Amino acid sequence: MENKTNFRRFFGASLTILGVVVILFALVAFLSDGKPVLGLSVSKGEAAAPFIVGMIFLVTGVNLVRES
Repeated sequence: MENKTNFRRFFGASLTILGVVVILFALVAFLSDGKPVLGLSVSKGEAAAPFIVGMIFLVTGVNLVRES
């Protein structure tokens, strides 16, 4: 049982960190005015997709850590 709890905590922390990184990328891409960010040219409308995915990762990771 302890091993399962540690795995959920590790996986939740990983999802949380990944979510924060993706949200930060989306925010930088949104503010870049069409200039390439990390080699990717992302418009303001296209920056919504990584933001939504990052929010899903962040919320899921926080819930996994909280429940374990």
